[in-house]
Amino acid sequence: MPKRKIIRDLSWLSFNHRVLEEAMDSNVHLYDRLRFLGIFSNNLDEFYRVRVATLNKMSTLQKKAAKMHLEHNPEKILKEIEDRTNKFQKTFDRTFNQIIRELKSNYNIHLKNENNIDRHQKKWVRDYFEEKVRTHIVPLMIESMPSAPLLRDRDIYLACVLGSTENPMLQRYTLIQVPERQINRFIILPFSGTETHVMMLEDVIRFNLKHLFAPFGFNKFSGHIIKVTRDAELDFDQDLSSDIIKDLEKSLRKRKKGNTTRFVYDKRIDETLLNYLVKRLNIKDNAALIAGGRIHNFKAFMDFPKSVFNDILPRPKPFVHPLLKQPCRIMDIIHDRDVMLHFPYHSFDSVIDLLREASIDPLVKSIQITIYRLAKDSKVINALKNAVRNGKEVTVIIELKARFDEEANLKWKSILEEEGVKVFVGIPDMKVHAKLCLITKKEFNKVTQYGFVSTGNFHEGTAKVYGDHLLMTCKKEILSDIKIVFDILYSETPDLDQLKNCKYLITSPNKQRDFFLEKIQNQIQLPKEKQSIKIKLNSLVDPTLIKALYKAAENGLNVDLIIRGICTAITNQKQFKKQIHAISIVDLYLEHARVMIFGQGDDCEVFISSADWMVRNLDHRVEVACKIESKTFKEELLNIYNIQLKENIKARILDNNQSNRYVKPGKGELPWRSQIETYKYLKSKRYD
Repeated sequence: MPKRKIIRDLSWLSFNHRVLEEAMDSNVHLYDRLRFLGIFSNNLDEFYRVRVATLNKMSTLQKKAAKMHLEHNPEKILKEIEDRTNKFQKTFDRTFNQIIRELKSNYNIHLKNENNIDRHQKKWVRDYFEEKVRTHIVPLMIESMPSAPLLRDRDIYLACVLGSTENPMLQRYTLIQVPERQINRFIILPFSGTETHVMMLEDVIRFNLKHLFAPFGFNKFSGHIIKVTRDAELDFDQDLSSDIIKDLEKSLRKRKKGNTTRFVYDKRIDETLLNYLVKRLNIKDNAALIAGGRIHNFKAFMDFPKSVFNDILPRPKPFVHPLLKQPCRIMDIIHDRDVMLHFPYHSFDSVIDLLREASIDPLVKSIQITIYRLAKDSKVINALKNAVRNGKEVTVIIELKARFDEEANLKWKSILEEEGVKVFVGIPDMKVHAKLCLITKKEFNKVTQYGFVSTGNFHEGTAKVYGDHLLMTCKKEILSDIKIVFDILYSETPDLDQLKNCKYLITSPNKQRDFFLEKIQNQIQLPKEKQSIKIKLNSLVDPTLIKALYKAAENGLNVDLIIRGICTAITNQKQFKKQIHAISIVDLYLEHARVMIFGQGDDCEVFISSADWMVRNLDHRVEVACKIESKTFKEELLNIYNIQLKENIKARILDNNQSNRYVKPGKGELPWRSQIETYKYLKSKRYD
């Protein structure tokens, strides 16, 4: 019997390996290679916090309740994850060491530690510690503590052995939390020569251990980095009558005490201390123990100091859509014609400009918007606050369960409510992931509405690096459906079946799967010259839609997939008359958009969506897909898709073996980097 799918978690590991490969690529600038190491590390942290934690629970439940719907053989998957992660760790260490060598040879940049700084730097590091670091240091003398300390998830700690040459019996263990949340992890040291010396915060602390502990009779010191990763899945009461705020706050407190899913340590750590920590910190047998190098928490390398390089070419600057250049009244423009923005090529400032315009226009009566993730200093929030101050009715649906943004969204909720914004917090057993906005304007008793539908969050920070599409529109059929979605979500007991009343938008949890299933099936019935399926997603996991794609391939259809992350579909099987063509693009921008294109030529149907093809998106989230009617926008989205299909520098082939083979230029083909070519294409666009 043919293999029907790739295991989801192993596919994710394959995706993260693609990220690691970017760090390995000598054609990538060293600054970006360090950033990719940071992204790989951060991704892996989240994977252990969520998926590994979930698999551990499945493993336990499977023994107790065999009839429950669980991942097949979680123990085997966990073993494969451990094997692959250990393999990746070795590759990671080799890559990092190679980058360190190249920093020296190519840029004269030296990563220094407590053992190799000169006399003048020693004094400087000593003073820096006293002035900047010491007050943030509280050593934990763990042997004398009545209970084990609760190590903060993903923070790094120096696990130290303190001793005395004069008194061998005087030996103590201590943990020091490295205060990287308060102090920059990378410290540029003074140096009179042409070299650049960079020292890490934990090494500054290591150098100063003697100054911390010498007054207590110690004169021998060693410190090695450790880090724990905890189960970060939140447990919610699914009862609609439950208090979601209290439930979330309780779950967030529990998260801080979640079971350890991974314990990472410097392989040179004192073995007796390591065994003591594993026992003292109650690290269970199902937690992964991973020996690494001297440095951990590589997420920090996403912010390695850019200033130490002198040859970094700036990325192409996002440009304002030609129709929305200021000064202009954006609502007047979209009253006459829709506008589609493609991030990060187009500037997100136009979205802020529209919200700001709505906040001060005396004829605007209300603004309604969904919020999933926001920038730290959100201009979206500022516009909404100003709208309330100017007498507008502002209503926000904020998803408190946006993973790892829960605490931030709780704070945003309080800030908005203090300003007088009406805030709704979604549904206990359903995430609101749709990206919608509705602006209502009244002039001479005539109501006009404006709004937008997006594939990504209203986050001006990520809009600079995430590839997404946003449709600004004044079309009544779209806006009336947006209003239906908002009205349902405002209800005390939302009836999501009413989402079926949307006539134009395609919604989840009750419509998208069947709708796109029908679109795939319809393609099979068309004449050969009109058949085509082109899908772009972050993740493709849903078994029903994957089976439909298999059916299309069995009937000889052209099925093209661009899947950035997880893809559990098998792309090559004997039954397929035409094999599925699937690629993944990992480059400087994160490909985040969801686009579905069915058919060819002028008759093709094009959709943008907030939803990936995963069970969670289609069954457990409020999501919205929007059909694109404009010939211009259909052409733009199709051209962008085809530009990406031609990628032969940063694309990997998604095959059955997850080999991540690069797509190479064919005979006579020139190198083609789709993100650069997309920028050129959009920059050259002219609008009459």
